[in-house]
Amino acid sequence: MKYLTRKKAILLLADGTIFEGKSIGIEGTSTGEICFNTGMTGYQEIFTDPSYFGQLMVATNAHIGNYGVNSEEIESEGIKIAGLICRNFSFDYSRVDADGSLKDWFVKHNLVAISDVDTRALVAYIRDNGAMNAIISTDIDNIDVLQKQLAKVPSMEGLELASKVSTKEPYFFGNEDATHKIAALDIGIKKNILRNLAKRDAYVKVFPYNATFEEMNSWNPDGYFLSNGPGDPEPLVEAQLVAKEIIKRDLPLFGICLGHQVIALANGISTYKMHHGHRGINHPVKNLVTGKGEITSQNHGFAINKEETEAHPDIEITHVHLNDHTVAGICLKNKKCFSVQYHPEASPGPHDAEYLFDQFFEMIKN
Repeated sequence: MKYLTRKKAILLLADGTIFEGKSIGIEGTSTGEICFNTGMTGYQEIFTDPSYFGQLMVATNAHIGNYGVNSEEIESEGIKIAGLICRNFSFDYSRVDADGSLKDWFVKHNLVAISDVDTRALVAYIRDNGAMNAIISTDIDNIDVLQKQLAKVPSMEGLELASKVSTKEPYFFGNEDATHKIAALDIGIKKNILRNLAKRDAYVKVFPYNATFEEMNSWNPDGYFLSNGPGDPEPLVEAQLVAKEIIKRDLPLFGICLGHQVIALANGISTYKMHHGHRGINHPVKNLVTGKGEITSQNHGFAINKEETEAHPDIEITHVHLNDHTVAGICLKNKKCFSVQYHPEASPGPHDAEYLFDQFFEMIKN
């Protein structure tokens, strides 16, 4: 049987803690900031989400790979996580519309993954001690070498990663005869965001992370969109300048996740690195405008300063995270601008927050 012949592997955390496991068959070493996702399904969408670039993913669901992969269920071109840590890896899969196994997909993308790790203990450790850099490897006899390699991995704090996942050239998505034209800044955009914009009768032009407002505005769009993405928002000075210009001219602007943080920074509100972040598809959020609750899909390790937001005369907090009361959404009181710290496009996740796309287009129409 396959599990009897698999090679041993380890996970080494920056603080020296070691968790033992087994290789799924792809030998090698990979580094990144460790994080965990609590979703029970949607692993392929999670692995291809650009917001996870540079991170080692711990899957809290006990079984990964059991329904294989489908070429349509991707949020970007290629895998974006740096590596995978899981409990039980399924080499066999069962699903009618699967077109391959997760193992073969990982081999194709040369992704190092380890299983048979006590992920319950690992997640509890991360929750207590915070997200930190880590390394996974099948080279279990050279701990000293791995420690030296891990010491060279930069901290996520202050790290600009949008340029690593953004498009190099502008491209179009949707029907060019659509009613609305949306200019989207790609700082890690997901395909399901584009699908949600297009199905609301919009033609989208996606611009690189370093595009200027003048470049985006020359297309004469009806509205502007700032996407999700990886890394620290503070180094994204160009994106902040774009947001400032759009807001100054009172043009319709909608931001998600990293885009939400960029909008906050453009208004003088600082951001900070969270202890271990929010990553999963069951995060409770309260809409303070309607009083309704939402179950949301989230993926972020940074957040905006709540005290500064509350004190800002031109900004209203529209959503709060019910677990820790962090800011989950804002709007500018006298401008056509709003943003949320989660993923209304989901994929994976619930559709509770899809109304935000409708809200964006209502703002454009009005």
